[in-house]
Amino acid sequence: MNKKTVRSAPAQPGRRKLVGAAAALGAWALTPAMMRNAQAQGDDLAPYRSAKINWRQAEGESIAVAVIPASYFDNLATLLPQFEALTGIKVRVEKVPPGQIRQKATLDLSSKTATYATHAADPMYYPLYVANKWVDPLDRYLTDPALTDPAWFRYDDILKAWRDADSVDGKPYGIPYDGEVTVQVYRKDLYAAKGLKPADTYDELLSNAKALTDAPNRQYGLALRGFAGAGQNMYIYPSLLRGFGGSWFAGKNVTVNTPEAVQALQWYVDALGNYASPAVRNWNWPDIADAFSQGNLACYIDAHSSAAVLNNPEKSKVIGKIAYARWPKGPSGKRVTSIWNWGFPINAALSERAKKATWLFISWAASAETQARTSWKFAGPAKRSGINRTSLWRSPEFASAMQGMGDNFIPAALESLEQDTDVDWRPRVPQWPAIGDTMATAIQAALTGQKKPKEALDEAQNRIQQILKG
Repeated sequence: MNKKTVRSAPAQPGRRKLVGAAAALGAWALTPAMMRNAQAQGDDLAPYRSAKINWRQAEGESIAVAVIPASYFDNLATLLPQFEALTGIKVRVEKVPPGQIRQKATLDLSSKTATYATHAADPMYYPLYVANKWVDPLDRYLTDPALTDPAWFRYDDILKAWRDADSVDGKPYGIPYDGEVTVQVYRKDLYAAKGLKPADTYDELLSNAKALTDAPNRQYGLALRGFAGAGQNMYIYPSLLRGFGGSWFAGKNVTVNTPEAVQALQWYVDALGNYASPAVRNWNWPDIADAFSQGNLACYIDAHSSAAVLNNPEKSKVIGKIAYARWPKGPSGKRVTSIWNWGFPINAALSERAKKATWLFISWAASAETQARTSWKFAGPAKRSGINRTSLWRSPEFASAMQGMGDNFIPAALESLEQDTDVDWRPRVPQWPAIGDTMATAIQAALTGQKKPKEALDEAQNRIQQILKG
């Protein structure tokens, strides 16, 4: 236990601190409404002060944090005045689009410029970061009683799937803040009219899709991401591969053209070719969610967080007609969901004092209290569905906040997170950025009919061998 005297921040952040935080956010300046929201929620810092650590041990330090433009980070930004009042640490947040944040973070880490103390990290990039010692292992922060009160922070309460995704060789290198899991989303009214149930197997998924496809009337039975990208079609294909019993490795070698891989890609091609809109080959998840919300789609499999789009009263025509289920089983008998989270690592190039400040920010953001304040306790309309803790997923308050999302929303997502996750659903190797892009190109070539699945995967295998040699 830390024997240092715990210093207390002022009881209330006050308007001056709120305005100061707004200035520190730069382009992400807080609006008056956001400041009032932070003030309303921020007067009581007692839940944080109950942690047996000195929150002000890095007082006066300033750190920069890069995140993507997303409501779940917007919610966190509104609470920064609370963090600054608690710790005396200044935080500057920079919004970086998803397509750029990986490149900017990698450049910053590799050049050791320490521009960003932490950033919203792609879990597939941790092997690259760790191989180059660009980020710190976080076990030393978690086990340091001066920095972490384990009974208060409860690291093991964070969803295991996301903890594992942000770990390498059993050591944590990032702390999950927000995440998602892929689930089966379907129109319960259309299914009921045909006497259908949500699919339990890949075969049933296709059977349901066939029954509900009426292409002349622009009604389609199924959609999966088809757009080329390591986080697009390569967000869906790995689950299909694992469902067919495939693996990314033959021994220690990354191997992508096995018989199971060819079968999985052929299934993907046939499913979209027969039961999806012809445009789906270039669809990302927002396009799929839009088609579903407009009533043109009976079922899709994608991130549980897309439920917020489907229930937007200003745009959706299917509110009250939505239900959820887990990924169906593949021929191997396995259900393998795609998993994702944005986690926070610590830049190894920082000074020790800046590292302490960064850890205090990360542990504050990932704490159960902040997770609740950015979800059901949040005064704005965006109630986060990607909270990071098992206990919060099971809480009645979260259930109440998610009640309007549709039937079986929390059970389907939570059961998938706890039972269907496979941390190796994609090849977790330092060369992932190049491998992911190579596979995405091969998959799209097959989906668009430019190449047969085996031909596309054989060519990808040749390129990947060259990548691994380099």
